[in-house]
Order: sequence, then C-alpha cells, then structure tokens
Amino acid sequence: MNKKTHLPKQDAVERKWHLIDANKKVLGRLAVEIAGLLRGKNKVFYANHVDCGDFVVVTNASRIVLTGKKLDQKTYFTYSGYPGGAKLTPYSVLMAESPEKALFAAVKGMLPKNKLADKQLTRLRVFKDDKHTHSAQLAVSVNREKK
Repeated sequence: MNKKTHLPKQDAVERKWHLIDANKKVLGRLAVEIAGLLRGKNKVFYANHVDCGDFVVVTNASRIVLTGKKLDQKTYFTYSGYPGGAKLTPYSVLMAESPEKALFAAVKGMLPKNKLADKQLTRLRVFKDDKHTHSAQLAVSVNREKK
C-alpha cells in the first residue's frame, strides 16, 4: 500500500471548460457551485495551495433568481477610496442593469481572500443572455442539473 501523498504540480493541471445555464437558478447556490469549479474542488488531486480549477462560462445571468425579500432589501456596496465615496446599490437596480456584477460579486465573496482568488476569477466568464463567445472552447457543453 502506497502511503505517500501526491501533490499536484501547477504545470500538470489540465483545465476543462464548463458551461452553466443560470436560468431560474438561485444566486447563492449557483455561486457556490461556480466557486467550487474555479477552485478545482471537484478534482481528485485538489490541493488548496495550488490553482487547479477549471474555466466556467455562465449564460442567462439576467434570469437569476433571488429568494425571499433580497431583491428589495439586499444592497451592493462599492467604495472608491475617497471620503464620501461609498455607493449602495439595491439589488433590484443591479439585477436590472448588470446581473453579471451580482453573480461576479457573489462568486468573489466565496473564494479565498488571497492571491489565488485573483487568478481563479480570471477564468470566470458571465454573459447576460444565452449568446457567448466561447463556443470553440466548449466542445462538450456541461449543464449541471440537480436530479
């Protein structure tokens, strides 16, 4: 029996492309699934200090659902760094104008707060409708559905 732990090397990581349709999916639950794919937690050789995640393409971001009263009560906070530079945007306005930002912020909040998160976020592509520019990379489109 081999009792040695295998640590993956950065150059040996094989990245796949995942296509996720966000039609009628809950924002937080979808963000958890995307964050796991970006980190590589679905792989056998996962190590939290190695960037071994995949590419994720999300379509139909404008059809994401928020549960409860979050659409009215939840706010998106940005800060410019200057005094008085705080902006609070209600999610009702944010989802109407740019739902990609809402999903991106949710996924960013679920990734670790370190240098790896910046690299992992570059592999996330979010599109408002069902048209996307990555059809060449997505030979087999993966649509994750709960059974």
